[in-house]
Amino acid sequence: MNTRQEALAYGLSFPDTYQEAPFHDPNWQLVRVKGSKKAFLWTYERDGFINLNVKVSPAWRDFWRDAFASVIPGWHQNKDNWNTIILDGTVPDDAIRNMIADSYAIVTDSPTRRIYEAVKKIPKGKVATYAQVAELAGNKKMCRAVGNALHKNPDPSTIPCYRVVNAKGELSGAFAFGGPGEQANRLMADGIEVISGKVDLKKYAVEIIDGEITNG
Repeated sequence: MNTRQEALAYGLSFPDTYQEAPFHDPNWQLVRVKGSKKAFLWTYERDGFINLNVKVSPAWRDFWRDAFASVIPGWHQNKDNWNTIILDGTVPDDAIRNMIADSYAIVTDSPTRRIYEAVKKIPKGKVATYAQVAELAGNKKMCRAVGNALHKNPDPSTIPCYRVVNAKGELSGAFAFGGPGEQANRLMADGIEVISGKVDLKKYAVEIIDGEITNG
C-alpha cells in the first residue's frame, strides 16, 4: 500500500464511512464514521510520501512504533493516541490494514454497541441476566446501562433482547417487547419453559468463562 487512493479505498470499505476534506485543502483527505462524524483515517502528503494518521490503543501504540521505523508518533495529533504511518514501502500491507482496522474499531466502539453485540451472542434456547450481558460487553458494573440500551433496541429482529432476564430469572414488565406476555411467548418459541413469569436460570442461563459464552 503506497498510495493515498489505496488507503482511502480500504478505509471506505468499513461500514458507515465517508470521505471528507475538511480544511479546504485537497492535501488533507479524511475518512469519518457516519453519525458520530469521528475521523479514524487521516491522509496527507508530507516530505514526498503519503502519510496516514490512525488512532491506536496504548497497548499497541509502542509495538507498532518499535516494529517499523516508518510508524511514528502521530504528527499534528495527540501522540499518546495516534500513530503516523509513512507509506514509503517499508511497512507491509497487512500491518497497515491492521492499524487502519484497529483505528476504526476504536472510533466506533461504545458501551451501547458492545451491549447489543453481547445480546446477539445469546443462543436460541438460552437466556442471560443483565449482569451477564454486562460481563459479555466488557464491564460487569454497567447493568443499568444494559437495561437502558435494551429498552431502546434499534433492531429487535437481530438483537434478541427478549432473551435477557433479571438476576432471579424474572421477565420484564408488560411495557417491554410489544405487550403483556410477548417476552414469554418468544422465549417459549425458543424452547424455554416459562413458569409464572420466570425462567429457571440453572437450566437455561448461559455460562460465561473469560468473557465468552461456553454453553451456547
